[in-house]
Amino acid sequence: MNAGTADPVRQSVQVCIGEAGQLVGQLTYVRQGARENTSFTYDATWLADPHRFAVSPDLELIQGHQRRRAPTAQDCVFHHAIADTAPDAWGRRVIARDHAKRRLAERLPPLTELDYLLAVDDFSRVGALRLRDSTGHYLRQSGIGRRKTPALVDLQKIYEASRAVEMNKDTAADLRFLQGKGTSLGGLRPKCTVIDKNGRLCLGKFPSVSDERNVTRAEVLALHLAQRAGIDAAKARVEEVERTPVAVIERFDRTEGDLRIPYLSAASMLQASRSEERSYFEIADAIRARGHDPVADTRQLWRRLVFNLLITNVDDHLNNLGFLHVEKGLWRLAPAFDINPFPDKINESKTWLSPQDGPVGSLAALMARADYFSLNPEQALAILSQVVQAVSEWKSAARSPGIELQAREAKEFAPAFEHEQMSAAIALLR
Repeated sequence: MNAGTADPVRQSVQVCIGEAGQLVGQLTYVRQGARENTSFTYDATWLADPHRFAVSPDLELIQGHQRRRAPTAQDCVFHHAIADTAPDAWGRRVIARDHAKRRLAERLPPLTELDYLLAVDDFSRVGALRLRDSTGHYLRQSGIGRRKTPALVDLQKIYEASRAVEMNKDTAADLRFLQGKGTSLGGLRPKCTVIDKNGRLCLGKFPSVSDERNVTRAEVLALHLAQRAGIDAAKARVEEVERTPVAVIERFDRTEGDLRIPYLSAASMLQASRSEERSYFEIADAIRARGHDPVADTRQLWRRLVFNLLITNVDDHLNNLGFLHVEKGLWRLAPAFDINPFPDKINESKTWLSPQDGPVGSLAALMARADYFSLNPEQALAILSQVVQAVSEWKSAARSPGIELQAREAKEFAPAFEHEQMSAAIALLR
């Protein structure tokens, strides 16, 4: 880093892809005072590769510099696909805490957005894009990539360190253990990348000190119900650490052989600013334009909208929906993740159904718009029936192995599953 808070910053890193680390291009970050911008240039070898594709919708396959400034103070200075690999709010909190502890002793300058981006561990960085310095060293890379301690021992250490951060009692050792192990798949909740007993890359999500309900078990419940409802959802289970439930969710941006799969959030697919209201109609349009199987994915998207409504999952912002690259610039919906029942929230989506309809708030609106998602009325009713059947089994699913919500805990979530829209769905199917 440059010394002194007023010094300009200019730094370039190589952007590579996949386990082989094929060079895609160069990213340059510039900050002068409060002003910052980035520039990306595709490498000639990538542009000449027959398997090339635009790694981000805002990066055309052309020669020369493609510059970006954040359109608002809430937006990221990096092009969208690169921003998707940056740490989420929890990861940023850990990085900032570690920096604050070391800043005075080591005379460190303030963190830049590039510092946050480069602080993510190469092994766990979301998707297939990787960052490398001019010497060929991946940022950040730690030894063989995988920690040596068994998964359950790791979970205990990570949970204790995360708890310490939330309670402002963290030590330098806590922060060193957490550093770089966050992902962009999530928000403020404490979490960390872990390796499960089968060697799979997973996300461990821990209870927060501010939780009023058993949120970790409820998220696993939602993912299990989603699978029963015909939704391609991330595999998840609950692991207990000293009687504390931890949601262990398999990462879907890796193959069985640990190969990396390119990933884009829906926000990136739409090139959306955080200040804009965007809609599922626009996501369906993007699927039709760039989807590997547009009909199947638009129908899957509508199925997820019905499911979200019936379990009161209202945290459906554009970073909680994603896409995986298939081939030649064509993408498919990534498995559903970060879906949670919210028993104390108004049943209204963050992402609008359409510019005309506004947020998703009723089954009637979804049924009326099913044709936009490649469904005729009979097909929509068939999907609705399957989703209703799955959601109606929530109590028995909550007690099943791998979830095990207690009766008292399940009762707290009942309003998320038993409500007016669920009654309307049941009535429609009679």
